[in-house]
Amino acid sequence: MRLCLASAATAVLLAAGCGTDPAAPGVTAAPVTASAALSPSPSSSAVPSAGSRGASPGRSASPSRSTSRSPSTSTGTSTGTGRVSDGWEITVYYTAVEEFHDGDPIEVTGCRKLDCAHGDDALGRYPEDFVQAVQDEGTGRTDSGRYLNWSYDIGFWLDSQPRSSDGRRLVPFVSAAADPDVLAHGTRFTVAACGRQEDGSRPPAATCAAVRKASWLVTDEFTPGLGGRRHLDAYIGPETGPGFTDSDWYVSLTNARLLIEG
Repeated sequence: MRLCLASAATAVLLAAGCGTDPAAPGVTAAPVTASAALSPSPSSSAVPSAGSRGASPGRSASPSRSTSRSPSTSTGTSTGTGRVSDGWEITVYYTAVEEFHDGDPIEVTGCRKLDCAHGDDALGRYPEDFVQAVQDEGTGRTDSGRYLNWSYDIGFWLDSQPRSSDGRRLVPFVSAAADPDVLAHGTRFTVAACGRQEDGSRPPAATCAAVRKASWLVTDEFTPGLGGRRHLDAYIGPETGPGFTDSDWYVSLTNARLLIEG
Protein backbone atom coordinates (compact mmCIF):
# COMPACT_ATOMS: atom_id res chain seq x y z
CA MET A 1 0.00 0.00 0.00
CA ARG A 2 1.23 3.44 -0.48
CA LEU A 3 0.67 6.37 1.54
CA CYS A 4 -0.80 9.61 0.93
CA LEU A 5 0.84 11.26 3.78
CA ALA A 6 4.45 10.73 3.80
CA SER A 7 6.68 8.32 2.14
CA ALA A 8 9.39 10.38 3.56
CA ALA A 9 10.36 12.17 6.54
CA THR A 10 8.86 15.57 7.06
CA ALA A 11 5.23 14.97 6.95
CA VAL A 12 3.52 17.61 4.91
CA LEU A 13 0.27 16.57 3.29
CA LEU A 14 0.34 17.81 -0.27
CA ALA A 15 -2.73 16.42 -1.96
CA ALA A 16 -6.29 17.51 -1.41
CA GLY A 17 -8.69 15.05 0.14
CA CYS A 18 -6.04 13.42 2.34
CA GLY A 19 -6.90 15.04 5.64
CA THR A 20 -5.41 18.02 7.42
CA ASP A 21 -1.74 18.82 7.11
CA PRO A 22 0.12 16.84 9.76
CA ALA A 23 2.64 18.43 12.03
CA ALA A 24 6.23 17.34 11.54
CA PRO A 25 7.79 17.07 14.99
CA GLY A 26 11.13 15.34 15.42
CA VAL A 27 10.89 11.81 16.76
CA THR A 28 13.56 10.25 18.90
CA ALA A 29 13.45 6.49 19.23
CA ALA A 30 16.06 4.06 20.36
CA PRO A 31 18.33 3.18 18.81
CA VAL A 32 18.14 5.95 16.22
CA THR A 33 16.63 9.40 15.84
CA ALA A 34 14.05 10.00 13.16
CA SER A 35 14.59 13.19 11.24
CA ALA A 36 10.86 13.83 11.13
CA ALA A 37 7.61 12.10 11.91
CA LEU A 38 3.93 12.17 11.20
CA SER A 39 1.67 13.77 13.72
CA PRO A 40 0.99 11.41 16.65
CA SER A 41 -2.37 9.83 17.11
CA PRO A 42 -4.64 11.85 19.40
CA SER A 43 -6.15 8.66 20.76
CA SER A 44 -3.03 6.70 21.57
CA SER A 45 0.32 7.26 23.19
CA ALA A 46 2.00 4.77 20.90
CA VAL A 47 3.37 5.85 17.55
CA PRO A 48 1.07 4.30 14.93
CA SER A 49 2.50 1.82 12.48
CA ALA A 50 1.98 0.00 9.23
CA GLY A 51 2.89 -2.82 6.94
CA SER A 52 3.81 -3.10 3.31
CA ARG A 53 1.82 -1.84 0.38
CA GLY A 54 -0.85 -3.79 -1.42
CA ALA A 55 1.32 -4.70 -4.36
CA SER A 56 4.22 -5.43 -2.07
CA PRO A 57 4.80 -8.64 -0.10
CA GLY A 58 3.43 -8.56 3.43
CA ARG A 59 5.58 -8.39 6.53
CA SER A 60 6.54 -11.80 7.70
CA ALA A 61 8.09 -12.76 11.00
CA SER A 62 6.06 -13.03 14.16
CA PRO A 63 6.46 -9.78 16.14
CA SER A 64 7.36 -11.75 19.25
CA ARG A 65 10.39 -13.27 17.57
CA SER A 66 13.64 -11.43 17.02
CA THR A 67 15.58 -12.55 13.96
CA SER A 68 19.29 -12.63 13.23
CA ARG A 69 20.33 -12.75 9.60
CA SER A 70 23.44 -13.12 7.50
CA PRO A 71 25.17 -9.97 6.18
CA SER A 72 23.65 -8.20 3.20
CA THR A 73 24.42 -9.62 -0.20
CA SER A 74 23.79 -6.27 -1.87
CA THR A 75 26.82 -4.83 -3.62
CA GLY A 76 27.88 -1.24 -4.04
CA THR A 77 30.72 1.25 -3.84
CA SER A 78 32.38 1.79 -0.48
CA THR A 79 32.84 5.32 0.84
CA GLY A 80 34.29 6.77 4.02
CA THR A 81 30.89 6.76 5.67
CA GLY A 82 29.19 3.76 4.14
CA ARG A 83 28.52 1.73 1.03
CA VAL A 84 26.73 3.27 -1.95
CA SER A 85 24.22 0.90 -3.55
CA ASP A 86 22.19 1.79 -6.65
CA GLY A 87 19.06 0.45 -8.30
CA TRP A 88 16.66 0.21 -5.35
CA GLU A 89 12.88 0.31 -5.35
CA ILE A 90 11.40 2.06 -2.31
CA THR A 91 7.74 1.91 -1.41
CA VAL A 92 6.02 3.16 1.70
CA TYR A 93 3.82 1.55 4.30
CA TYR A 94 1.61 3.14 6.92
CA THR A 95 -0.87 2.52 9.70
CA ALA A 96 -4.47 2.41 8.54
CA VAL A 97 -6.89 4.38 10.75
CA GLU A 98 -10.40 2.99 11.19
CA GLU A 99 -12.17 6.34 11.38
CA PHE A 100 -11.14 7.12 7.79
CA HIS A 101 -12.80 3.98 6.38
CA ASP A 102 -16.52 3.44 5.81
CA GLY A 103 -16.89 0.00 4.22
CA ASP A 104 -19.44 -2.57 5.35
CA PRO A 105 -18.49 -3.99 8.76
CA ILE A 106 -17.11 -7.52 8.85
CA GLU A 107 -16.20 -9.79 11.74
CA VAL A 108 -12.49 -10.34 12.42
CA THR A 109 -11.12 -13.27 14.41
CA GLY A 110 -7.62 -13.85 15.71
CA CYS A 111 -5.59 -13.46 18.89
CA ARG A 112 -6.35 -11.16 21.79
CA LYS A 113 -2.74 -11.25 22.97
CA LEU A 114 0.68 -11.20 21.37
CA ASP A 115 1.89 -14.66 22.41
CA CYS A 116 -0.54 -16.47 20.13
CA ALA A 117 -0.89 -17.53 16.50
CA HIS A 118 -3.90 -18.12 14.27
CA GLY A 119 -6.39 -17.67 17.09
CA ASP A 120 -10.14 -17.77 16.66
CA ASP A 121 -11.22 -15.21 19.26
CA ALA A 122 -13.67 -12.54 18.13
CA LEU A 123 -11.70 -9.30 17.75
CA GLY A 124 -14.61 -7.09 16.71
CA ARG A 125 -16.34 -5.80 13.60
CA TYR A 126 -14.53 -3.30 11.39
CA PRO A 127 -15.07 -1.69 7.97
CA GLU A 128 -14.11 -4.13 5.24
CA ASP A 129 -11.80 -1.62 3.53
CA PHE A 130 -10.04 -0.98 6.85
CA VAL A 131 -9.46 -4.72 7.35
CA GLN A 132 -8.07 -4.96 3.82
CA ALA A 133 -5.73 -2.05 4.52
CA VAL A 134 -4.52 -3.77 7.70
CA GLN A 135 -3.67 -6.88 5.70
CA ASP A 136 -1.92 -4.79 3.06
CA GLU A 137 0.00 -2.56 5.49
CA GLY A 138 0.39 -4.84 8.53
CA THR A 139 -1.29 -2.67 11.14
CA GLY A 140 -4.29 -0.42 11.80
CA ARG A 141 -5.51 1.80 14.61
CA THR A 142 -9.07 1.06 15.67
CA ASP A 143 -11.57 3.58 17.00
CA SER A 144 -10.92 2.21 20.50
CA GLY A 145 -7.25 3.19 20.27
CA ARG A 146 -6.07 -0.42 20.09
CA TYR A 147 -4.13 -1.74 17.12
CA LEU A 148 -5.39 -4.47 14.85
CA ASN A 149 -2.19 -6.01 13.51
CA TRP A 150 -1.66 -8.71 10.93
CA SER A 151 1.18 -10.98 9.87
CA TYR A 152 1.11 -13.92 7.49
CA ASP A 153 2.49 -16.31 10.11
CA ILE A 154 0.17 -15.44 13.01
CA GLY A 155 -2.94 -13.88 11.43
CA PHE A 156 -4.74 -10.98 13.15
CA TRP A 157 -4.09 -9.92 16.72
CA LEU A 158 -4.94 -6.99 18.97
CA ASP A 159 -2.10 -5.01 20.47
CA SER A 160 -1.28 -1.79 22.28
CA GLN A 161 1.05 -0.66 19.49
CA PRO A 162 2.11 -1.41 15.93
CA ARG A 163 5.09 -3.72 15.77
CA SER A 164 7.94 -4.64 13.48
CA SER A 165 9.10 -8.21 13.02
CA ASP A 166 11.58 -7.91 15.90
CA GLY A 167 8.84 -6.97 18.37
CA ARG A 168 9.58 -3.25 18.57
CA ARG A 169 7.02 -0.59 17.85
CA LEU A 170 7.23 0.81 14.36
CA VAL A 171 8.66 4.33 14.28
CA PRO A 172 7.77 6.74 11.46
CA PHE A 173 10.70 7.63 9.22
CA VAL A 174 12.94 5.16 11.01
CA SER A 175 11.50 1.66 10.57
CA ALA A 176 12.08 -0.07 7.24
CA ALA A 177 11.34 -3.52 5.82
CA ALA A 178 13.59 -5.53 3.52
CA ASP A 179 14.21 -9.08 2.39
CA PRO A 180 16.47 -10.38 5.19
CA ASP A 181 18.67 -12.16 2.66
CA VAL A 182 19.42 -8.82 0.99
CA LEU A 183 19.67 -6.33 3.87
CA ALA A 184 20.24 -7.89 7.27
CA HIS A 185 18.08 -7.04 10.26
CA GLY A 186 19.57 -4.02 12.04
CA THR A 187 21.08 -2.48 8.90
CA ARG A 188 21.09 1.31 8.94
CA PHE A 189 20.89 3.37 5.77
CA THR A 190 19.97 6.71 4.28
CA VAL A 191 18.57 7.50 0.85
CA ALA A 192 21.16 9.42 -1.14
CA ALA A 193 19.03 9.84 -4.27
CA CYS A 194 15.32 9.21 -4.86
CA GLY A 195 15.50 8.16 -8.50
CA ARG A 196 12.20 8.32 -10.38
CA GLN A 197 8.57 7.37 -9.89
CA GLU A 198 7.18 4.31 -11.64
CA ASP A 199 5.94 6.42 -14.58
CA GLY A 200 9.40 7.93 -15.07
CA SER A 201 8.56 11.31 -13.57
CA ARG A 202 10.47 12.99 -10.79
CA PRO A 203 9.07 12.41 -7.30
CA PRO A 204 7.52 15.43 -5.55
CA ALA A 205 10.30 17.55 -4.10
CA ALA A 206 8.95 17.54 -0.54
CA THR A 207 8.52 13.78 -0.59
CA CYS A 208 12.04 13.17 -1.82
CA ALA A 209 13.50 15.63 0.68
CA ALA A 210 11.72 13.89 3.54
CA VAL A 211 12.87 10.44 2.48
CA ARG A 212 16.45 11.64 2.18
CA LYS A 213 16.40 13.44 5.51
CA ALA A 214 15.37 10.35 7.46
CA SER A 215 17.76 7.83 9.02
CA TRP A 216 16.35 4.35 8.39
CA LEU A 217 16.78 1.09 10.29
CA VAL A 218 15.79 -2.35 9.00
CA THR A 219 13.64 -3.88 11.76
CA ASP A 220 10.91 -5.36 9.59
CA GLU A 221 10.87 -7.88 6.77
CA PHE A 222 8.92 -9.18 3.81
CA THR A 223 7.48 -12.63 3.46
CA PRO A 224 10.66 -14.71 2.92
CA GLY A 225 11.68 -14.86 -0.71
CA LEU A 226 9.09 -12.37 -1.96
CA GLY A 227 10.68 -9.01 -1.22
CA GLY A 228 12.97 -8.82 -4.21
CA ARG A 229 16.69 -8.27 -4.45
CA ARG A 230 16.60 -4.48 -4.13
CA HIS A 231 13.26 -3.58 -2.66
CA LEU A 232 12.59 -1.64 0.55
CA ASP A 233 9.45 -0.50 2.34
CA ALA A 234 9.73 2.65 4.44
CA TYR A 235 7.29 3.23 7.31
CA ILE A 236 5.75 6.68 7.51
CA GLY A 237 3.20 6.44 10.32
CA PRO A 238 -0.61 6.66 10.40
CA GLU A 239 -2.79 7.91 7.58
CA THR A 240 -4.22 11.34 8.34
CA GLY A 241 -7.52 11.42 6.49
CA PRO A 242 -9.79 9.81 3.90
CA GLY A 243 -8.23 9.27 0.48
CA PHE A 244 -4.79 8.90 1.99
CA THR A 245 -3.53 6.86 -0.95
CA ASP A 246 -4.26 9.66 -3.43
CA SER A 247 -1.62 12.09 -2.22
CA ASP A 248 1.86 12.90 -3.46
CA TRP A 249 3.26 10.91 -0.57
CA TYR A 250 1.88 7.66 -1.94
CA VAL A 251 4.82 6.95 -4.20
CA SER A 252 6.98 4.17 -5.53
CA LEU A 253 10.56 5.19 -6.15
CA THR A 254 12.69 3.32 -8.66
CA ASN A 255 16.45 3.39 -9.23
CA ALA A 256 17.00 5.00 -5.84
CA ARG A 257 20.49 5.19 -4.36
CA LEU A 258 21.23 4.12 -0.78
CA LEU A 259 24.12 4.85 1.54
CA ILE A 260 24.35 1.72 3.70
CA GLU A 261 26.24 1.98 6.97
CA GLY A 262 28.74 -0.62 8.08
